[in-house]
Amino acid sequence: MKYCLALAAALVMCTANAAAPKDTPAGEQRFRELYKELVETNTSLSAGSCTLAAERMAARLKAAGFADSDLHPFSVPEHPREGGLVAIFPGRDPKLKAILLLAHIDVVEAKREDWTRDPFTLVEENGNFYARGASDDKAEAAIWVDTLVRYRAEKYQPRRTLKLALTCGEETAGAFNGAQWLTENRRELIDAAFALNEGANGELDASGNRLSLDVEAGEKFPQNYRLEVTNPGGHSSRPIKDNAIYHLAAALSRISNYEFPVMFTDANRGYFSGMAKIKAAKGEPGVADAMNAFLKDPEDAQAIALVAAKDPSWNATLRTTCVATMLDAGHATNALPQRARANINCRIFPGVSAASVRDKLEELVADPAVKVQLLETRGPTAAPPALTPALMAPIEKLAAEFWPGVPVLPILQAGATDGEFTNAVGIPTYGVEPVFSGPDLGHIHGLNEYVGVQSLLEGREFLYRLVKVYADQK
Repeated sequence: MKYCLALAAALVMCTANAAAPKDTPAGEQRFRELYKELVETNTSLSAGSCTLAAERMAARLKAAGFADSDLHPFSVPEHPREGGLVAIFPGRDPKLKAILLLAHIDVVEAKREDWTRDPFTLVEENGNFYARGASDDKAEAAIWVDTLVRYRAEKYQPRRTLKLALTCGEETAGAFNGAQWLTENRRELIDAAFALNEGANGELDASGNRLSLDVEAGEKFPQNYRLEVTNPGGHSSRPIKDNAIYHLAAALSRISNYEFPVMFTDANRGYFSGMAKIKAAKGEPGVADAMNAFLKDPEDAQAIALVAAKDPSWNATLRTTCVATMLDAGHATNALPQRARANINCRIFPGVSAASVRDKLEELVADPAVKVQLLETRGPTAAPPALTPALMAPIEKLAAEFWPGVPVLPILQAGATDGEFTNAVGIPTYGVEPVFSGPDLGHIHGLNEYVGVQSLLEGREFLYRLVKVYADQK
């Protein structure tokens, strides 16, 4: 019996340490060129063109052998530069639902004068790729296109149809959103059993050691609110207490001191359960004990406070959060302000309504002079998708092969992705992007965004293999 157990353990260890298959140098070079072309196509809302980026990716797919009938570029006349692309890779069994590979190709604005390097020139330096969109989300977008090119080159015939959707508008509230447009106007084009999207990656600690590979199952809902105070104003030489800026400042201070209650889904409960084990193994029993304590008792305020203070990402995945992001006040340096405004950006926990958060903000403001307005809603809300064995088992098996000992953890995404739209129409959407980043998240949305070269290449191989497993499932 002991011999059998030892043999079984040895077989598991051999499987776990098996090297991931490597692409040819020519294949890797092709990916690098594709990635570079996509990253260096400016797709910011102010000056770029998602339509051009989509056209360039379509050209690569066509050169790989995709028929025109399987390439579906789309745009609307009102937003000609914000177009996208859907590509279809037909499967062998038309009765099985497809798998959707989703990625957005628009990027956050970037000013050259603020960056160390040109944000729209891909630079490889210090083992990293630097550029706007190097990570968010052109890394996964390039991987999806490259994956289909590789499948076509090797004449792979999947059991299930594969669908690729490259969309615009994810990064800017109020912009034309391609994922939303597809769900409302061409649902049949993207209909699928489930979708793989951004929303989760691999976690590194501050020393660059791998902690976990995360899988997103659900996300918080972004919502903006406006706080506004109006006042007759007057001459600044005659100050009075009834000052619009003072009213607003006091209201913001009260909001900043409030913490929404802790809430749980299967995703964040599973995450902290797994992270507690990681922290215990790394010699941080205090953090591990605190995580286990509030998982057992969600009312354990001391344990919650300890964990929330350790990492803003941990705090964000535990509760609804609201933060002031923009201010606008006054009209002249020598006049009492007639108007003062602030934008409050909230990330709302699943199941909590935008209206109830507005009511809480009004309660916290506690000043009739400060009006709280719920601004435009980004899109629909949806319940978190279920993490099924059919989805998780292939990820866990591959993770054990690529990165032995690194656990796979579910997460509740504190940010927002286009999965908001696909989940809402019944396409379960999961964040799966096995590219590892540290506590700074690769400076996404910030200055000098970057991604590790080796990490990107490993993520490319992982997804190439993972999609094959899903595509051949019955």
